[in-house]
Amino acid sequence: MKLQLNRGRHSVYLLLVHLIFVCKRRGKVFDQVHWQRLELIFAKVCEDFEATLVEFNGEQDHVHLLVNYPPKVTVSGLVNSLKGVSSRRLKQEFPDLERFWSVRKSNGALWSPSYFAASVGGAPIEILRQYLEQQDRSD
Repeated sequence: MKLQLNRGRHSVYLLLVHLIFVCKRRGKVFDQVHWQRLELIFAKVCEDFEATLVEFNGEQDHVHLLVNYPPKVTVSGLVNSLKGVSSRRLKQEFPDLERFWSVRKSNGALWSPSYFAASVGGAPIEILRQYLEQQDRSD
């Protein structure tokens, strides 16, 4: 998928964030059915934020998301909604998740309260540094 610049009323942007959410107590909770449903849930939440889920993958105890989001969205707000909605929907649609010790012993929490977020894409930092150093600043 080729990423394109987005345009807002007063901005042109391409903001990408790599997110990782870990299951509470690193429980091995997810299988193929859960990942397929999670991808749809995450895509819908992103859409509600006028963002795009670019890539999604995971393992039994964590998920990776690559999200293209607008500048009016805070990463923390997006993460809060992604984790909250996905946890609620998965537990409603898959009541068997409660059988996992990690969920059962965590007062029903599916996700660890922490998360990883990193900005990605664009030019490497050294190229940006060179570009900025070459600006003709008239003193």
